[in-house]
Amino acid sequence: MRAGLDIGGTKIDAAAVDETGRVVEILRVPTGFGERAVLASAAAAVEGLRRLTGAPVDAVGVGIPGLVDPATGRVRHAVNLGFADTDFGARLEALTGSPVTVENDVNAAALGAYSRLGLEGPVGYLNLGTGLAAGIVLDGRLWRGSRGVSGEIGHLPVDPLGAVCACGQRGCLETTASGGAIARLWPSEHAYPAQALFAAAAAGDAEAVRVREVVLEGVAAAVRILVLTVDVESVVIGGGLSHVGEPLLEGVRRVLDRWAASSSFLASLDLGRRIRLLPEGLHVAAVGAAMLGRPAGVLHP
Repeated sequence: MRAGLDIGGTKIDAAAVDETGRVVEILRVPTGFGERAVLASAAAAVEGLRRLTGAPVDAVGVGIPGLVDPATGRVRHAVNLGFADTDFGARLEALTGSPVTVENDVNAAALGAYSRLGLEGPVGYLNLGTGLAAGIVLDGRLWRGSRGVSGEIGHLPVDPLGAVCACGQRGCLETTASGGAIARLWPSEHAYPAQALFAAAAAGDAEAVRVREVVLEGVAAAVRILVLTVDVESVVIGGGLSHVGEPLLEGVRRVLDRWAASSSFLASLDLGRRIRLLPEGLHVAAVGAAMLGRPAGVLHP
């Protein structure tokens, strides 16, 4: 049995996956805050899977936000978790007694989406959360690039006169196509701002329509970037904004189709047919984390 942990700011989703790639158990525990609390919660999640399955955990994979060195298991700048630099993998190994592999959470989700959806060809996983980032799977393996920053397309500047991004650049894609962008462009007290924005736009609110179109064009631009740079066959849209559902997917396709109408080159790429929403309930980041470290890099769905 392998354990996969998707560590978020408030919760850890944990999946137990057997040698055939079947998801056997899923559980959720609170994350806590700070190095010691997060490590204790992660260890408790692994132990919980052991109890639920009645089987030993041969290996643990972790998907976690921040800058991750998969070779060492070190995690830096995990601000939402309350630590700046920690040897996370080695410390979790000491607590669980199982070998641990650590990866960025979006990369783990990309691997899980590739497997759980049974996709073929190069795949881009577009995570639309507070920020925007992508994970890329080529030949069944994660593509990290030379320094591990492949897929950080949210920090591609697309508007030299745009808003200042948290990364220090101006006009990054993330400033128009993310939960953070919606919070800045259309402030709301609603528990689910993206859903509220799309509902208000559908009801005819002029400002909501304007902001919705900014967001849709940003997401469409992210799809176009993934296809033009890596030529992925599929772009899977996940993250918090994906819960908007069909209105998001239809809106992005509408923008892509409009661009294609004025460009025979874009029309030939058939961008609208390459995108799909991540279905609810697949726990792709936890399942992808469980796949980390396998020689083949892939579990069958």
